[in-house]
Parts: sequence; C-alpha cells; structure tokens
Amino acid sequence: MGKSQELYKKAKKIIPGGTQLLSKRSEMFLPDLWPSYYDKAKGCEVWDLDGNKYIDMSIMGIGTNTLGYANDEVDEAVREVTYKSNMSTFNCPEEVYLAEKLIELHPWADMVRFARAGGEINSLAVRIARSATKRDKVAICGYHGWHDWYLSTNLNDDKNLDGHLLPGLEPNGVPRGLIGTTLPFNYNDIESLEKIILENPNEIAAIKMEVSRNEGPRDNFLHKVRALATKHNIVLIFDECTSGFRESYGGLHKNFGVEPDMAVFAKALGNGYAISACIGKKEIMNAAQDTFISSTFWTERIGPTAALKTLEVMQREKSWEKISSIGENVTNRWKKLADKYELKINTWGIKPLGGFMVDSQNSLEYKTYITQEMLKKGFLASNVFYASIAHTQDIIDEYFEKLEPIFEIIKECELSNKDINDLLETSVCHSGFKRLN
Repeated sequence: MGKSQELYKKAKKIIPGGTQLLSKRSEMFLPDLWPSYYDKAKGCEVWDLDGNKYIDMSIMGIGTNTLGYANDEVDEAVREVTYKSNMSTFNCPEEVYLAEKLIELHPWADMVRFARAGGEINSLAVRIARSATKRDKVAICGYHGWHDWYLSTNLNDDKNLDGHLLPGLEPNGVPRGLIGTTLPFNYNDIESLEKIILENPNEIAAIKMEVSRNEGPRDNFLHKVRALATKHNIVLIFDECTSGFRESYGGLHKNFGVEPDMAVFAKALGNGYAISACIGKKEIMNAAQDTFISSTFWTERIGPTAALKTLEVMQREKSWEKISSIGENVTNRWKKLADKYELKINTWGIKPLGGFMVDSQNSLEYKTYITQEMLKKGFLASNVFYASIAHTQDIIDEYFEKLEPIFEIIKECELSNKDINDLLETSVCHSGFKRLN
C-alpha cells in the first residue's frame, strides 16, 4: 500500500471526502493504489511519501503550475516577502502593483478586487453584478465552483449541472429559497440563452460563462452573447479561472476579440500560490462599495507577490505559446496513436489543457487501466493533460513510448481477445461526484 495510501485511508475517517478537493481524491484516478500525497515536487516531477518519483503528465496541481512546480524565481520572490512578514496591520503594496498589471493586460477593465480561490472569486463577481444591477438572477454556462449561488441551479432539477463539468452534484445544504435564481444555458446554443432572457425580463443580473472549455465558439457565439448582454443591460462575466494565461497573456477572450464587463482569474495566476482576481469596468466594480465583500486573508502578501513574479516570468518566457504548442502536440499524438490501433477516441479542451476518452462501453475501465500501468512506469497519467513549460520534448516522447503498448492492449480488449476487468488491480475510477463512505 505504501505510506501515501495508508495515510489516505486514515484521512477518509477524519476528513469528509478524504481531501479538500474532489479532483484530488484517489478514487478519481486509481482507487486504493494512487499515491495520494507528495513529499516534494519540482518542474513536472513529483515524489510521494515513499520516495518514488513520477513525471506528472496529468493535472499539474489542477492546472496551477504552468511554469512548473517550485519555479525558482517565483519561490524566491515569495521567500523574500515572508522574511519581511506575510501579514501586517497595513496592506501589502503588491496588490496595487498587481491590479495595475492586470488592467494593463486588459485595457477594457478599470478596477480589480482580489481573493485567493476560484470559487470565492466567482461568488465575489456575482455579488458585485447583482449589486450593480439590483437584479437577482444569473444565467450560467460552465463550471463556477461550490458556492450556494451556483449549486442552486440543481434545486429544481438535479441534472441541470450535468453538462457543466460535474454530473451528480446534490444541492443539499443550499437554501431552497434560491430556486430559480441560477439558470443554465448551453455553450454554442444562443437560443437557450435568449430563452432565459425572454422568460425573465429585467431579472437577469449577469451572464456568467467560461470562454471555452471542451470546445471553441461557433458561428460568432461569444459575439452574440456580448450583444445580448448589452441589449438587455446584463453584466457579462467571463470565468477565466481555468482558461486564463494559457492560450494568451491574460484572458482567453482576448483571442476571440470579445470584451466582457467583468472577468475572473485564478489557477495559473500564481503558479501554485493562492491568488484570484476579479477585474471589471469601473461603473460595475464600484458597486462592491454598496455591499459587503471583505476577508482577512485576502490581504496577505504571498498571493500578490507570487502573481507578479509569475506574470513577469510568463511574459519573458512567452509561456502561453509554449504550453499551447506542447498541449496541441500531445492531443495530436493521442489521435495518431488511436488511429494506429484503430481505436475511436473523443478529444476535448483548449490547446494547453486537453483530454481524451476511448469511445467504448468500457471507457472508464480503460482510463483506470491507463493510470494503473503508467504509474508502474513512473508517470502520473490518466486521460487529461495540463501542459507546463517543464514538459520537454524528451518527456513527451518517453510518455508516448510508455503509452503505446497500453493502447495495443486496449485494442485487444475491444476485439474481445482480453477482458479489461481481468487486468485491473483495483476498482474502476469514479466519474463525476460520488459520495465516499
């Protein structure tokens, strides 16, 4: 079992769900066999509690480390400010410098508020939009965190969020008084958004959406959303917590030529340090003064310091260009490998953040098998890849060298020459949200 799995067994008894993040549960990868805890990480390498070293061709800290783990320059900047104290009765000047930098990168924006996590910055943005418009309802498309305003979508239909990343989310604990306040529409389906606006005249405070996750916009979809928001005086908020700083130096919306009224960033902004930002137009952002949005640890110094240095390194390295190229290369090689073994796979995602699934009734079994076998070969790998500048061509080549014989076996299973379940050494990985006992 190893120290990591032993510790995870203990964690599930004293921490509900076993960990703080659904996406890091062992059951999402390789139940009972995934090395759940790390001792150290550097570049794209991770060491578990037993001293085993793995190359991370998986989620790279859930997409937080586009510059690689423990980037020397970012870590040194953080160390320097911690020597001077992370907290004080005064505010840290770095938050002002960071606000200036984000506005420089997004000239349509005038003001910035900061938090530390993606879910809370999404909630902050929704609160500001509601305050600015004096309206209550929000139209959503995509994944926007765990807070009440978002999960309330499932109060009147527990399948409303099934198409927005995590199926099976139960809204237990969310006040039923929020029914009908958050209304989902489908990406690239402008009619579904128009219907929401038509059925809720002068009630929609914000259109809250990801710029892109599994597919890109078709038929000027984002421009049409922008036009609807303007026509009906609705605040358009782009959730760039995942997409930001991956395909462009700033928000992905810059690549499509569509300007929102507000945008939120997290994940890659601090290269592993907790920092999130909400940027927006002055007339909307000032509405934060008409409500109460405040938190002690939003004033700590590490987050803004890490973000400033991260942005500096990104700009110098042109990291968004590098990881887009790396990610696109990996996706193309997945497709070629599948073609070689006559396997049909479905791919999705933006260039630096892609995934695939074997088109089969045994797709989850195959995902589990890939993780199982790649782990033996020293790779953290399933069916999703977050690119970082630490992923060299040699690493990518070695990854595919190790992956190819696994695809060959999957092909044999598809031809019914083998039973994939006979090859699994543990239970099948979870898909979406499942309760852990």
